[in-house]
Amino acid sequence: MRRPLQVTLLVLCGLGLLHASLFTDLCLRYVKPGMRPLLVVSGLVLLVLGIAEAATREGRKGHGRHGGQAHGGQAHGGHAHGSGPHPEAGQHHGPDAHAGHDHSAVPRVAWLLLLPALSLLFYAPPALGAYTASRQPAKVVAEQDDFDPLPKTSPLPITLTDFTTRVQQDRTLAIKGRTVQMSGLVTPVAGGGSWDLTRIIISCCAADAQSVKVRIYSDSIPPANTWVSVTGNWHPGGKLGTKSAPVALDARTTKKIQRPSNGYQDALPFPSG
Repeated sequence: MRRPLQVTLLVLCGLGLLHASLFTDLCLRYVKPGMRPLLVVSGLVLLVLGIAEAATREGRKGHGRHGGQAHGGQAHGGHAHGSGPHPEAGQHHGPDAHAGHDHSAVPRVAWLLLLPALSLLFYAPPALGAYTASRQPAKVVAEQDDFDPLPKTSPLPITLTDFTTRVQQDRTLAIKGRTVQMSGLVTPVAGGGSWDLTRIIISCCAADAQSVKVRIYSDSIPPANTWVSVTGNWHPGGKLGTKSAPVALDARTTKKIQRPSNGYQDALPFPSG
């Protein structure tokens, strides 16, 4: 790969990372907030390396021009007498004979490396959503034996994970008859008549994403990837407090909300306002 292409890639990748992590919050679509400082540092390093490589290359060009002029002057001074070609004229001397005459060609496929760098600057892929969630099973929640009493608040704000645990593991049946409130994004399911309220959870980045889901039964189905706050009651079925109980909710109200900044966490819904 030629040096100009290397420099271009370094600079574009550096600028792309800085654009996504320092000047905007686009990086939060793909990584946890704690990774943001590392992305900023990586972008700065790539940008500095690209600028340094470009400066070094220009320095070598300047040195080569001055060196060639000096060599030409010595040749006229030392070999002015005598005519005819030098016995070794046209022959190459040493490994530097091709300096400044790189005839290597860049493979066309190498230019495709510019595409991901340019996408960071001009088109950032969207955040994970219903497409990802619909193609993976729900995350298995941890086993729990002891449960604290639920607050008397109504509706009760609860995470999707806590709701799942209460429905399938809480033998005290504390969730029965309670009106709860949860938030997440809409994931359509086959068959119609219901949909999944989903939270996508990442431990490090989008590559390790897992989904927590609660099946919602309602009169209407919101558009896919819409963030909503849902209020309702547990949808009866199976035996509550065991694995046979469905992790499902009969929705009373469904309200559209903005995607929260902690969208990749299974967090409590924001207060309505």
